[in-house]
Amino acid sequence: MDISRRSAALAVLCAMSLMIVLDSTIVAVAVPDIQRDLGFSPAGVAWVVNAYLVAFAGLLLLAGRLGDLVGAWRVFLAGLGLFTVASLLCGLASGAGLLVAGRFLQGAGGALAAAVVIGMIVRLYPTPAEQARAMGIYSFTQAGGAAVGFVAGGVLTDAVGWPAIFLVNVPIGVAVWLFGRRVLPRETGPGLAAGLDLPGALLITAGLSLGVYAIVRTGSPEATAPATLSGTTAVVLILGFLLRQRLARRPLIALRVLARRWLLTANAAVLLVFATGMGFQFLNALFVQRVMGYDALGTGLAFLPTPIVIGLVSLFVAPRVTGRFGPRPVLIAGLSLLLIGLLLLARIPANVSYVADLLPPLIVMGLGVGVTVPSIIMLAMAGADPADTGMVSGFGNTAQQAGGALGLAVLAVVAASHTAQRSASGIPAVEALHDGYVRAFLVAAGFVVAALLITTFLLRRPQQIDLAQAGRDTPAIDPVAPANSTV
Repeated sequence: MDISRRSAALAVLCAMSLMIVLDSTIVAVAVPDIQRDLGFSPAGVAWVVNAYLVAFAGLLLLAGRLGDLVGAWRVFLAGLGLFTVASLLCGLASGAGLLVAGRFLQGAGGALAAAVVIGMIVRLYPTPAEQARAMGIYSFTQAGGAAVGFVAGGVLTDAVGWPAIFLVNVPIGVAVWLFGRRVLPRETGPGLAAGLDLPGALLITAGLSLGVYAIVRTGSPEATAPATLSGTTAVVLILGFLLRQRLARRPLIALRVLARRWLLTANAAVLLVFATGMGFQFLNALFVQRVMGYDALGTGLAFLPTPIVIGLVSLFVAPRVTGRFGPRPVLIAGLSLLLIGLLLLARIPANVSYVADLLPPLIVMGLGVGVTVPSIIMLAMAGADPADTGMVSGFGNTAQQAGGALGLAVLAVVAASHTAQRSASGIPAVEALHDGYVRAFLVAAGFVVAALLITTFLLRRPQQIDLAQAGRDTPAIDPVAPANSTV
């Protein structure tokens, strides 16, 4: 494929990723208006976010395997089409139940498309230097989606109303689908008969969905018994899936892939990084609105420096430093910046000044995320055989979504419980809220420390891949070495 065709295909893949990020940030800003207009309860409104997460995380592994079997471009376009139709349904929803159902369908469409995106980028750009640049562009578009989402969410919600935040996806989705149908490489797979293990697919989809449901339910102020039951059932289903994969003639996921220590360790770091990132975004939005008193548009503008810095670093800095030093040292540097930013947030005073107290850690966090995300994605995809890139990509996306759900649940519980304790001791409401968020920032810093330890001591070098067994005649990319080194 020539350079212009590859660039056009990358633009399509990044556009879909931008839509997903744009959607999540816009919804975060509009939640209070949605709750008021559709009559959601304080606990029920969380399902505007949770319904999406449950469907998205539950279908990622199945979607990745489908991409390997029937062609990633088919799965991508199907997901993009479903996401676009579901966005229309959300924008036209007249009740809480209809909106939650639409969000579930959005999550399903997002999963189908997102599960194959990273694998397609890796195949489009197989060399380390090209891959670093492509991942930088991919991260830049995600940061751009976050930047536009925060501001557009405030503008559309205040000026037009919350339905517009969903309807804006429709023309974008139609245009990207039509363009993608022309430029995406039409890779073929061996077909469904080569390995779509339907019982295994049902077990893993139900297990992951219930697992994410249990995580987000844990963060709810309601009784935890349903969360415990769901979590236990999820574990049983996932264990049943692993047993099924061991016994099935054509397993959905080859256990030889999941047995690779590098894959599991790298995705443990992915989970912790996205738990930190999602929790940071959620808590800071609440902090700015509840402690600093900003409205929806003000919140979006206050956040704007972070995605701008992420985008610039991802596009211009991350590819160069990754190509020179390799993704692992860059990841360690990025995680160190994330830790510094969170520790600065944990020291923020109750009478906060945006310029003096909040803006510096927002910029540091942007620098950290800008170099962390491209490098950790490269590490998580390291050593994947061409036939397995869809599954490995889906596995990585599952770690991202599960991490995001886990971060939201854990950090929300920490913030709420500490706020309640401070309020019970007679601390004024705003100061109690401040103390709760500060405590949650410290816990998020603990996530980053754990990711740093994993990266420093466990992600040293992947196990040597048996090229003959993998059926490859070219060396695997070494994710530790710089792009211009000889392995």
